[in-house]
Amino acid sequence: MAINKNHEFEELNGVKCGIVERGVSEQRMQYLRDLLEFNKYEVIVVSKGEGDVPITYTVGVTDYTFNPMNAVFGRVLKNRRGEVVGIEEWRSN
Repeated sequence: MAINKNHEFEELNGVKCGIVERGVSEQRMQYLRDLLEFNKYEVIVVSKGEGDVPITYTVGVTDYTFNPMNAVFGRVLKNRRGEVVGIEEWRSN
């Protein structure tokens, strides 16, 4: 279910989560997990794919009110260098 396309939530592994991104690569999933855990969010990741289908991941946080675009444009997230994560950094990793 979604309030809008940038604010989706659903149950992941039995926990209601705010969806950060769906269908991401392992590299992107690791970046998001590291960034969000550094910012004190509890992250839940679910994988999808088997056989010849590539594995992709859905990344969510247990704060189901989390909205990734509000977090980026609201300057809420910081990287390990203490810098605010802007849209360029968010999209490039």
